[in-house]
Amino acid sequence: MPSLSGLYRYPLKSGRGEALQRSAVDGLGLHGDRRWMLVDADNGRFITQRLLPQMSQLSARYDARGGLTLSAPGRADLAVALPDPEQDLRGVIVWRDSLRVPDAGEEAAQWLSDLLGKACRLVQVPEERARQVDTAYAQPGDRVAFADGFPLLLIGQASLDDLSQRVGQPLSMLRFRPNLVVTGSEPYAEDGWKRIRIGEVEFEVAKGCSRCILTTIDPQTGERDAQREPLATLKTYREREGDVFFGQNLLPRGVGELQLGMTVEVLE
Repeated sequence: MPSLSGLYRYPLKSGRGEALQRSAVDGLGLHGDRRWMLVDADNGRFITQRLLPQMSQLSARYDARGGLTLSAPGRADLAVALPDPEQDLRGVIVWRDSLRVPDAGEEAAQWLSDLLGKACRLVQVPEERARQVDTAYAQPGDRVAFADGFPLLLIGQASLDDLSQRVGQPLSMLRFRPNLVVTGSEPYAEDGWKRIRIGEVEFEVAKGCSRCILTTIDPQTGERDAQREPLATLKTYREREGDVFFGQNLLPRGVGELQLGMTVEVLE
């Protein structure tokens, strides 16, 4: 029987991940996941490792009150309080979505701009201001915070093991930034799942996750792979209609608590 072997949260979009033993699931996925984001100070467009690979070295630890502690090599940590959800609203753009969300203030903006060498702002999304998930794959009312398109991403450990063997070197799961890792299933078994249950929480499998250049960035060093691996290998056997797929996007169909070791029940 498959089981939950990995739980990861990314408090800041494109920042370092946090490995968790347990996590609550709310309407936006794992509690605290990608509720914060960097945007260009001039135009409000979201910033990720695609533009600034050095963001892989930026840690943003989530605290119990919803704030962050920012840290990076050679820098003093900075505590950032959860901003007022109705004050200092800033217009931001995530792919095709435009929304207004609270700005975290000048101190955080300066700390991050100095670190990254680019004028940026730190913003946070309250649940009531979250984006609608694409209704081609979801229901009206399904929401996502600052993740690219869906609240949760699941990858089977056997799928990564198979890819690592094809590439010829062990690959870190964090290259692919999943929330949930499942052990005990066949490689790519998750491609055929439609509904699963972990603990008391059910999830709908919405669609495969199309992968981009971000997978070629080593999460430990922030360096891009000169051979464009593992994307180059994925293209040889996981490409369809011009996109390369690895992992499955999920929608939560309830709230509850997840814990490592829980059984993953395939319902459909």
